[in-house]
Amino acid sequence: MAVSLAALIIISGCSQEKEVVDEQPEKQVEDIVKEDKEIQFQYPLTGVKTEIEPMDRAVAVVVNNHPQARPQTGLHKADIVYEVLAEGKVTRFLAIFESERPEKVGPVRSARDYYIDLAKGYDSIFIAHGYSPEAKEMLMSGEIDNLNGIQYDGSLFKRVDFRYAPHNSYITFENIVKGAEDNQFSLEKAPEGLAFLDESEIEGLSGQSTEKVEISYGNSTFDVQYEYNKDKNKYHRISAGETTVDLDSNQPVQLDNVLIVEMNHEIVDNAGRRDINLASGGQGYLLRKGLKTEVEWKNVDGRILPFIDGAEAEFVPGKTWINIVPSLDRVSFGTQS
Repeated sequence: MAVSLAALIIISGCSQEKEVVDEQPEKQVEDIVKEDKEIQFQYPLTGVKTEIEPMDRAVAVVVNNHPQARPQTGLHKADIVYEVLAEGKVTRFLAIFESERPEKVGPVRSARDYYIDLAKGYDSIFIAHGYSPEAKEMLMSGEIDNLNGIQYDGSLFKRVDFRYAPHNSYITFENIVKGAEDNQFSLEKAPEGLAFLDESEIEGLSGQSTEKVEISYGNSTFDVQYEYNKDKNKYHRISAGETTVDLDSNQPVQLDNVLIVEMNHEIVDNAGRRDINLASGGQGYLLRKGLKTEVEWKNVDGRILPFIDGAEAEFVPGKTWINIVPSLDRVSFGTQS
């Protein structure tokens, strides 16, 4: 009996040991499956990996760039920002959010027809405070889902007391969601993704080494510099000698791609409003990883995209700013001092 009992203990021990050995490969398989699951999604407008499938609809906000509106709030979390001339030599931003949502955005400024067209390229909910006659007609006709401060001043849009109108209108993302729900705008359809380089393609990226680019809009207050930080592999934006930072967090705008494109600008009224040809295609520069590449831009379903030798140029995963200029003669390159 003692011998039998000993044998049973040995067999039982071997069985338990075998179970432990058998369990290990299953755990490894589970880890592999989990790892695959974690990397199978990416945000459509940044290419950054995510565990959860992106479902949020894009939101595009016209943001004031007047000196009295700086520093702005929320720009550092935008996936894509267009910088475009309004009247005179003054630029405004169209900030497109999808992967991140800041608590609030602003100061919010008035719409122009070309900001609406750019927002439509990403099927965005369009946010502005005010409009030109052409933009008003587009918005009132329902050409794009939108919330405007003219209709919601003091409710969805709030005025801060430390700035003066028209440089003091802000909107929270909570109120954007509320306004969208009240107007039965869909919030759940993510935009179609952009094209991004993978790690091996980034390592093999070619171009002319360029540490600094300067863009002149004809007014030193609105002139822009981008400087490449080799340690962080990011571009920093500087305007009127000041780094572009977030008002609330003081976090700098840090970018992975800078696209500069030349478009025809035409003054169309006595107020100095412009018609900007978003459809013609033309020349530009694409900056990635400290390298400059000459590109051709095309309007593809409302999106301004770079092409090299007829093929769409892929972005480095991360955030992108697009500067639209009347002429590439306004752009110069150099090394940092």
